[in-house]
Amino acid sequence: MDKGVVRQAIKEVESDKIIGYELLFQGGSDDFYGESETAAADTISEFLMNNSHKIFRDKRIFITFTPSLLFRNLPKIFERNKVIIQIEDNLIIHPLAMPIIQKYHAEGYQFAINDFQFSPKYFSVLEYADFIRIRIKPQMEERERHSMENIIRMTKGFGKKCIATGIDSQESYDSAIELGADYLEGNHIAKTLTTKASKVEYMQGNFFQLVVAVAKEEPDMAEIEQIVSRDAGLTYALLKLVNSAYFALRRRTASIRQALMTLGIAQLRQWVYMLSFHVDEDLRQEDGIEELLKISFLRARFAEELAPRIPGFPLAKSEAYMMEMFSTLELMVDASLEEILAEIPLREEIRDALLRQEGIAGKLHQLILAYEQADWKQSKNLADELELKISVMSQIYINCVEDVNTIWDELTADYARPGEEKVFKTPADSREHIEDVLK
Repeated sequence: MDKGVVRQAIKEVESDKIIGYELLFQGGSDDFYGESETAAADTISEFLMNNSHKIFRDKRIFITFTPSLLFRNLPKIFERNKVIIQIEDNLIIHPLAMPIIQKYHAEGYQFAINDFQFSPKYFSVLEYADFIRIRIKPQMEERERHSMENIIRMTKGFGKKCIATGIDSQESYDSAIELGADYLEGNHIAKTLTTKASKVEYMQGNFFQLVVAVAKEEPDMAEIEQIVSRDAGLTYALLKLVNSAYFALRRRTASIRQALMTLGIAQLRQWVYMLSFHVDEDLRQEDGIEELLKISFLRARFAEELAPRIPGFPLAKSEAYMMEMFSTLELMVDASLEEILAEIPLREEIRDALLRQEGIAGKLHQLILAYEQADWKQSKNLADELELKISVMSQIYINCVEDVNTIWDELTADYARPGEEKVFKTPADSREHIEDVLK
């Protein structure tokens, strides 16, 4: 199977916070549970074993495990309080399902049942599940809606939590809320994480690092450039300021380095000082803002790595980075993307890519969005057009996720709780096998 992997955020309705990510592999259930289940399990197992320390360290991980993966004890490479074992029909009907489920449950692992249905086989494993997952359709007939209502009512009655998946539109989002789902997952979630603000939002930890950097007796401009460039809000605020009428530049700039040089250290310190008056601690630590910043940073790193691999790509790595860094600004600022981009002298290729998804750069932007949404068919078609391999993209994506996680660890280090448990075990426990499970 072509190896592709991506994460999708799961948001809690009540708190509006991201509580975890589902890890999605290319092909979905067709590759998981078809005739090639063992081969698919080999690929997934190898990938997870090689990348376990790079995957989403800050939140819980929801992964659908095949029978083969469970028999190989693959969940045990993760800390039990950080991984949710998702099970599907293929595992439920497996003759060894109950012994393996009971064993993992006894060891403290949590389960989620995918696409729950009212049937005896699903009820047989219900007592071991902590989460019930149901897929919400954009338009449901009365019978389907009534069935969903009954499942959610039953879920709450048994003290379980319901995750509504397939939230890919405002319509499905509204339906899930009305039905009473506890958690939401889908492509539309990023757009619901926060309301637009009149001022640009930025990560508090990143801003504090900027304050420290500019306060030094001899500030390191390369360090300051690095801090600004990983934050979409700070980048936009800086470029908007430098390109304003106050500076009256002969040639407007989209370069962070040039903007810093134009501003100069004295005015840079004044700018940072003025920004400090607008730091709202509660808002900066809000999960929605942080998740949007992570999305923009991850897209930017992904584009930066993919751009040089595309024959004839018209943008430099730094420009590809900037293109995707700005791709979420419309969700963070009370203005249209067209109005936002008008403030900054970006190349036409970037404008065309972000506003109309045109040109080769537009193809890359489409590819990143399709990959992020686990739209594997569209991803493969676009990757083929750009002469990229999905299997190569998969490893690049995970490496970029690790970069984002590492930087966020640094930015939030002051807020880390003492004695916080690690996510992954080292080394992985691979000694127990199926014969042990059946003892």
